[in-house]
Amino acid sequence: MEAADAVERRTPWERDYDRVLFSTPVRRLADKTQVFPLEKHDSVRTRLTHSHEVSNLARGMGIFLSYDFKETRDIEKCARTFPPILAAIGLAHDLGNPPFGHQGERAIQQWFERNAASIFEPVGNISDLMRQDIGKLTLAMRNDFLKFEGNAQTFRLLTRLQTVTNDRGINLTLATLAAVMKYPIASDQTKDGSAATKKHGYFQSEVDVIKTVFEHTGLDSGVRHPLAWLMEACDDIAYSVLDAEDSIKKSLVSVSDLFAYLEAEAPNDKLVKDLIDFGRKNHQETRKYGLSPAELNDSTIQRFRVNAIGLMVGAVQKAFEENYEQIMGGTLDKDLLAKSEAGPLATALKKFDKVHAYRHPSVLALELRGYNTIYTLMDMLWEGITKRQSYDDPASKRITPFAEFAYSRISENYRRIFEGKVPSAQDLPIRYREAQLLTDMVSGMTDGYAIELCKELEGFRVGPSRS
Repeated sequence: MEAADAVERRTPWERDYDRVLFSTPVRRLADKTQVFPLEKHDSVRTRLTHSHEVSNLARGMGIFLSYDFKETRDIEKCARTFPPILAAIGLAHDLGNPPFGHQGERAIQQWFERNAASIFEPVGNISDLMRQDIGKLTLAMRNDFLKFEGNAQTFRLLTRLQTVTNDRGINLTLATLAAVMKYPIASDQTKDGSAATKKHGYFQSEVDVIKTVFEHTGLDSGVRHPLAWLMEACDDIAYSVLDAEDSIKKSLVSVSDLFAYLEAEAPNDKLVKDLIDFGRKNHQETRKYGLSPAELNDSTIQRFRVNAIGLMVGAVQKAFEENYEQIMGGTLDKDLLAKSEAGPLATALKKFDKVHAYRHPSVLALELRGYNTIYTLMDMLWEGITKRQSYDDPASKRITPFAEFAYSRISENYRRIFEGKVPSAQDLPIRYREAQLLTDMVSGMTDGYAIELCKELEGFRVGPSRS
């Protein structure tokens, strides 16, 4: 039977989840850093395992909306709408993040900061055409790169980069596209004081898609889709609890260290006290099996993780009920987990993760390697992108052998967009397209591929090509 002849039993939102799941960027997450770069420990999470865990928690939030929340449970076919949308956006939420975790994001931002004058200012010995083109760059266009955001890259990846022939990406529903945006605001409009506007969630290259999403979903700039609040909470729960678990699995700290830290940070919080009391009781009971210290830590932290996540999920669901009117009115300013009864626990866990995981010397050393890799790669790929015979013809021959080779190593899909063979890119300034080709390529890499490509390009980058 041909696929076209098959009867489609899935809802559009169930198809959204399947399209995300089968997309190439999801598979790449297996070799992208969550917390511990270049980690070979089988039990420690990658972006892929983290994303599946967030997706699982988010789907559970969808079940809550379908059966337990009075404001939504009577919506027709809600059980086949909310769970798949939340599962899809949970799985997709980190797709645009560059390799090496948040250090990768910072490396991209700081590379553009360092080179801002030569990239964004129409000065120096340049052609009139180039001067005019750079002069077209708006503040938002510049900020797209100076404040580069993995969240905005996720939206671009889903709507532009995966299937470039139809200019619709993987063709997700507008509801899913709206819900995947944690920050529905442009890079020149960000402001502190609200969870939805502290960062930007789309680039100027996707403004037309954003207008369509807003028009058909009733949202507006700076106003989150209600489901985005739940997805964000699931992400916060997952990384705050599971990063602590990973630090213990790596033997950076013990479970007793975790309990003592949480007690010191939230000494009067009942939820924290109950969680620790249960954890210590379980820890003591497990000792009778004669486990090694590592096994004992592993067993106790697994039980802790189950109970902590259960308590936090319940607290977020309650907070969603209590703040429903603000969420629907677009006036909620703090994230749901912070507004919930589990807020003190989440805050304490995040502080623990920062002190004992993110700042551990082994983590900092590997992060630095990743940072330097991205910085060096961007220098070399920028040569390949910009050193060409004709500024107004992005496909023209490169002027050095190294530039020609570096340009050939950039994804063909991304080059096709850059060269203006896709309608959505044709009206953008060439300089914007150059910068975006660079970020498309770098953010799409896995940790391992970034290191290998960097070594490969450095092996050829000698003599005149470096000038």
